[in-house]
Amino acid sequence: MTPAELSRTVVRVVRSAVDEGALSVAGDAVPDVVKVERPRPGGGGDYASGVALKLAAAAGLPPRRVAEVLRQRIAGQPGIALVEISGPGFLNITLDRGGRHEVVRHVLEATAPHGYGYGDALRGQSFRFAEVFEARAQVVTEAVVRLLRAQGAVARIGEAGESLPLVACPEPRLSELVGVDAARWAFLRAARHDRPRTDVDELLAQRESNALFRVRYAYSRSRALTRHALELGFQGEVGPVPDGEVLLGLLSDYPGVLESAARHRAPDRLARQLEAVADELLRFQHGVLPLGDEKPSAAHRNRLALAEAAGTVLAGGLSLLGIDAPEFL
Repeated sequence: MTPAELSRTVVRVVRSAVDEGALSVAGDAVPDVVKVERPRPGGGGDYASGVALKLAAAAGLPPRRVAEVLRQRIAGQPGIALVEISGPGFLNITLDRGGRHEVVRHVLEATAPHGYGYGDALRGQSFRFAEVFEARAQVVTEAVVRLLRAQGAVARIGEAGESLPLVACPEPRLSELVGVDAARWAFLRAARHDRPRTDVDELLAQRESNALFRVRYAYSRSRALTRHALELGFQGEVGPVPDGEVLLGLLSDYPGVLESAARHRAPDRLARQLEAVADELLRFQHGVLPLGDEKPSAAHRNRLALAEAAGTVLAGGLSLLGIDAPEFL
């Protein structure tokens, strides 16, 4: 279950509780979107939500009482293993690990132009940004527009509109020195209030210290695994991957990262998530293909599907940043 799916599940539970009379709340007080996020330090579960605190006043009940009403109902939903209440009324939700690998299917079945992680969290909202000509400002504004559109918003750039505050790049000719993609990465990887790194040698380096190289190399490795598997006579198949929990978790988090990057107009959040996916894929890849005389097994097919899904996320994320994902590197 992805964060977006979990959010929709909680919304359905809230509406059901209101419809059944378990919560006495006016219809306009029922949220269209419920925020779920990683628990804060000390919190339990995979995700946490403060929806009970937001509904308490409208329901005329203490937050923990609202949380208890929702806890029982959320715990009975498919894909949920456990729901606990912490603090003044936070819901801490643990997902069913048995179905965690289904995120691979979601990734691989998502179709263009709305790829995995796209959503409607910002549907109905409209944004207009001022046309800019400084190199970094232009790249960041264009990426923010793509992120907002990916969450259902109407976003465009015109003569009049909002200007994003950010630190300009100290090297105006960076794209001429390192190429368009490397320059875009440098502009976007740094938070808007930070100065981009402009070390030309590092941005051009084909080594692990170069984050963009790692992300693109990880994508190219995912494509190479598919090619080599076909040579060995097997294809990816969605199924449990016990040794892929970290990578599965990163893919599950991806839709939430995209939404957060759009809401906060922070492409750097997406760039950091792509780095994390790439690094874990590069660690995971070594067990995907059979070794020596080993025959392809269900475990190999499942691992291959996970690697392919990770590659799909890397390519999609780079596309949102306006950066090419080469199949051969």
